[in-house]
Amino acid sequence: MTPRILVIDDERSIREVFSVLLGDHDYQVALAENGRQGLEKARAFPPDVVLLDMNLPDLPGLDVLAGLREIRPEPGIIIVTAFGTIRNAVEATKLGASAYLEKPVDNEELLLDIGRILEVRNLRHEVEALRSELTSRYRFSNIVGTSARMNSVFQLMEKISRVDGTVLITGESGTGKELVARAVHFASPRKDGPFVVVNCGAVPRDLIESEFFGHVKGAFTDARSDKTGKFEQANSGTIFLDEIGELSQDAQVKLLRALGEREITRVGGAKTVQIDVRVVAATNKDLEAEVARGRFREDLYFRLAVLSIALPPLRERAEDIPLLVDHFVRKYAGELGKSVLGFTPWALHRLAGYAWPGNVRELENVIYEAMVMTEGDWVDEAALPARLRLAGPAAAADAPTGPAPLAPLKEAVQSVAGTREKALILEALRQAGGNRTRAARILGISRKTLFNKMTALGIRWPE
Repeated sequence: MTPRILVIDDERSIREVFSVLLGDHDYQVALAENGRQGLEKARAFPPDVVLLDMNLPDLPGLDVLAGLREIRPEPGIIIVTAFGTIRNAVEATKLGASAYLEKPVDNEELLLDIGRILEVRNLRHEVEALRSELTSRYRFSNIVGTSARMNSVFQLMEKISRVDGTVLITGESGTGKELVARAVHFASPRKDGPFVVVNCGAVPRDLIESEFFGHVKGAFTDARSDKTGKFEQANSGTIFLDEIGELSQDAQVKLLRALGEREITRVGGAKTVQIDVRVVAATNKDLEAEVARGRFREDLYFRLAVLSIALPPLRERAEDIPLLVDHFVRKYAGELGKSVLGFTPWALHRLAGYAWPGNVRELENVIYEAMVMTEGDWVDEAALPARLRLAGPAAAADAPTGPAPLAPLKEAVQSVAGTREKALILEALRQAGGNRTRAARILGISRKTLFNKMTALGIRWPE
């Protein structure tokens, strides 16, 4: 989009010169001859940059500047005047002016100031867009599941995100512990701060202290320069300590001290650094059993488990599998350039009858592989890995009777559509706190239509 510049100056010749100069550099220009007209055009023509004369016939320049600060999004403002004074420059800066130039204006200096302002604005917009994308990507509704077990997890996450206590997330590998940690962070008051991840199981034992707290140059053989540790990097935000159960006893002592004192010291250094960090830890181990065996410090366990979230394995919430399948099919269809609409009932039965030792991560990998192997619109049993197709009697106990259908289009569409519709209604009810009127508004349907659909789909709230 072409940058827009508003020139507010009572001298016609100045307006014309700026109009030609800026037009030659591919800027879109609007002109105003006094303060009131300038504010009107700023509202109708939201500018990226304003060139403002401080000596206007109708309003003081500082009053116009203050009015421009109320425009959204705020423009960058360059004060341009023949009546420059130190006092006006200071006042203009206090009110948010980006630059202050005196007439006659050096054209190159003006263009440089405009370019600098636009560059800063573009960077700010990129940061805001990334932050919005992250917040959207890790909001609770992107953690897929409508089962009773997952609804309990969502309710707990919502409560925990409002406070600032240390959190311990437990669950088998592949259950989505990091995704939950990110969701809690981005729903918390710390969402604008950093989210820093440390995989405690991947850091060599002799480097874990440096990884946590940093080091100073010369602290050890390979310390060729100062290094900032993860705790400092996470200041004002959240540090996620994954696989916390893998920490050595020595590292546990150092972590306990940092959590208790809220300050750290870099390896080889003498200066203490205050830290303002929320700690979220995760493990696939039974830490209480590890404490009983003497492998994990009891005092550290209680320091970490101030607030706890236990994620259920996929085999204990098999009713979420159709919804997860729909989610991953939509996720990968575009990436793979496939027209896949979903899985056939027979294929879904195989997925539902499998134990999923790798949990949601394994299910995602299976769906991706099956979509790669599929040429049509529906993934059937033949595209599944052998371990699912050859599953034991438990998986086949109540399988669909008769041969596996090759293209059960109508039935599959109805199955997927019904599953998706039910999931959307449950999610709307959850967001609305069970209020059916609000849920209907979220879905864009009438309350009566919502009631009829809930009856037809057998939905009860609370579940």
